[in-house]
Amino acid sequence: MSQAYSGDIVITGIGLMSSIGIGEDAFWESVEGGQCGFRRAEHLSHVGTPDCIGGEVTDFTAKSARKTHLAQKHVKKQIKVMCREIQLGVASALQAVQHAGIEPGSMPAERIGVDFGANLMSSPPDVLLDAGVACKTDSSAFSYDRWGNCGDDRFKGMEPLWLLRYLPNMPGCHIGIAVDARGPNNSITHDEASGGLVLSEAANIIRRGRADVMITGTTGTRLHAVKSCQHTLWDTLADGPVAERCRPLDKDRRGEVLAESACTFILESRTHAEARGATILATLLGTAASCVLDRDGQANEQLAIERAATAALQRAGVSAAELGHVNVGASGHLKRDRYESSAIRTILADSADSVPVTAPKSYLGSAGSGSPLSEMAVSILGLRHGIVPKTLNFRAPDEEAPLNVVGEEHLVTDNRLFLKTNVTRMGQSSAVVIGV
Repeated sequence: MSQAYSGDIVITGIGLMSSIGIGEDAFWESVEGGQCGFRRAEHLSHVGTPDCIGGEVTDFTAKSARKTHLAQKHVKKQIKVMCREIQLGVASALQAVQHAGIEPGSMPAERIGVDFGANLMSSPPDVLLDAGVACKTDSSAFSYDRWGNCGDDRFKGMEPLWLLRYLPNMPGCHIGIAVDARGPNNSITHDEASGGLVLSEAANIIRRGRADVMITGTTGTRLHAVKSCQHTLWDTLADGPVAERCRPLDKDRRGEVLAESACTFILESRTHAEARGATILATLLGTAASCVLDRDGQANEQLAIERAATAALQRAGVSAAELGHVNVGASGHLKRDRYESSAIRTILADSADSVPVTAPKSYLGSAGSGSPLSEMAVSILGLRHGIVPKTLNFRAPDEEAPLNVVGEEHLVTDNRLFLKTNVTRMGQSSAVVIGV
């Protein structure tokens, strides 16, 4: 029988695939230098953002991945059934395993698990174009009856194994096979709330004694031919000078910048990490989640954040006043930033004007499920260098819900405790308290 564990859960490895760099060193160099990752998309022929600008992982292609990030024998064979989001997620996981110093075969495969978050994945329009055109009627209407009839050549233009390329559980599947992780394996699809949820679930798996190591990550994109069009309808996308587009929490914010990203953390029990001589990067102190809708099904993002963050602080055994900073998921959205900033003011109460706040999307952009762990990495690496990273392009607070946002310069600190919040437009929120 597995033995329960009541000690600390720690982070011992980080893998990063982001628009500001691949791997810890490149990623941190961009944060330290105050450089955002926004540029004209190179790997998409078209994308529905102003001037085709977004946070693209420019230095990553399927071809280059076969030689570097995804060079493992199994993975090289399987790249053909991975869409780009899956490729980024798997690459970040393999990088994190290496960063944690976990050698193949160095521990029982049954004691290594995977917990991964992802968005629903969309295929590019051209993949279904021929099949869609073949389903037109004489009046050019789309016939669902024709789509359902697969008895002829109608779908021969579709890519082989089409479905496997876009399933959100496939990152976890490929990672488990690639590293021979035979412990618990699960996938979570809750947009930006996925980050806190996978950390919580993975930590609980270790606490229940079901695994010693959990490969825990998220991957996602909104910089996509289909998804970018969706967000053009749902959100205001920022335009103007590229480096100044994303202005989270600023009173003159212009909207979101769409991006892609993947990040993986290696979680272990402190006992296991110390026994193998691992470098401990951070400690997971408390996690919580909440979902709040009214009777009409309308999301209450502010209340969801308040409830998740309050519970996470309680489970961590710390007060809001003890926090060294808050890392928020604010994106520059004209309305949703205010929901989060209002929630943070409520949580911090009397400390709202003194506890620093940072918004990493100003560097990374909005990548859905790919955002939360990448944003946490900004704070973890920052605190390991003794600073709270600044929020780019922050000039003046929103007068209706002002926060003590770190702007202009990075903030030197010796307080290594922070709260991370994220919320979805559906009212799902997760919160994490981390000590570095």
